Amino acid sequence: MLVSDLPTPALLVDRARLQTNLDAMQARADTHGVALRPHVKTHKCVEIARLQAARGARGLTVATVDEAEAFAGAGFDDIRLATPVVSAGKLARLAALAGGGTRVSFTVDSLEGVRRAARAFAESAVEVLIELDTGYGRCGVQWDDTPELVEVAQAVRQSGLTLAGLLSHGGDAYTPAPDGETPDGARRRVMTAERDRVLAVAAMLGRADLLAPGAELSVGSTPGMTAFENAERDGFRITEVRPGTYVFMDGTQVALGAARLQDCALTCVGTVISKQRFDDGTERVITDAGKKVLTSDRRAGSEGFGTVLYSPRTMIAHPHAVVSGLSEEHGWVDTPGGVIWDVGDPVFVVPNHACVAVATRRQLHVVEGDEVTDVWDVVAR
Repeated sequence: MLVSDLPTPALLVDRARLQTNLDAMQARADTHGVALRPHVKTHKCVEIARLQAARGARGLTVATVDEAEAFAGAGFDDIRLATPVVSAGKLARLAALAGGGTRVSFTVDSLEGVRRAARAFAESAVEVLIELDTGYGRCGVQWDDTPELVEVAQAVRQSGLTLAGLLSHGGDAYTPAPDGETPDGARRRVMTAERDRVLAVAAMLGRADLLAPGAELSVGSTPGMTAFENAERDGFRITEVRPGTYVFMDGTQVALGAARLQDCALTCVGTVISKQRFDDGTERVITDAGKKVLTSDRRAGSEGFGTVLYSPRTMIAHPHAVVSGLSEEHGWVDTPGGVIWDVGDPVFVVPNHACVAVATRRQLHVVEGDEVTDVWDVVAR
């Protein structure tokens, strides 16, 4: 099958770029002596998870219990939810996975979260990690709130749960560099702060005899990993990293300086379904790729909802075309001075956020040049 034969909108995965991205991140993790536990919410694809495992990934990170069940059902037996789980129904489902032989772990960041986890796993073992907020401002105990950290760690010990270690998400690595700082410098600053703050908490809990040397210390994001350097403090080292978007890269990673456009392995193809021309010379085409595939996420430094390409083979961005607007099933592509498309033509766009784009599709179409060589299912959508 050729790309031109696909019903649109569709997501294309360039096999060569995918493999290059997988190899590069595994090599980076190996170089710095950390396990790579990739976040599969980006691709939600069993075949890609198997490619990651074959290269040396140790365990998987997931965002939802649905994902945990889907990948456990596909044979993956070490699954970590990088989020607190507190609802009785979800905890019961995780307990069932653990009872079936899957190593399950998730995070806690409150006394109530510890109590709920302890009740759900009263008759089976489970590992939890204390989630730390190292500056992003989402979930997690504040990294410098020593009394609360000690209280939560003590509660885990008294509950009968196993404290496997600490986990953080340096989501502030997605914040554009401020004036006067390079993108590389911003990523390094955020990643270094995340690493050092996790190590500081580990050392503090270690001195309080609440965390054993060798405990799992889990950090990282795709932009953070481009600036990661390991370190040691009081016998503790970062043990694992959890990037996700690296498999595909996307417009946001390019904007942050964490990738080049030529590294992006995921492209959306839509079809021109209508065409308009305005008095100022701007031409607009309407494609069938709307917010249900391109998503409404924007990226720093761009007014559009993705990067319009001349061709996914060359990965050359159109210098003027902009995805200026989206509705559910329609995408507006504006080009001052005229367009190169007519009704029925394909339009290729690199999404701003690969994870959300994938979550809306049933399948990924693996391409080599113009040929579709595989079709992989997206699970736990």
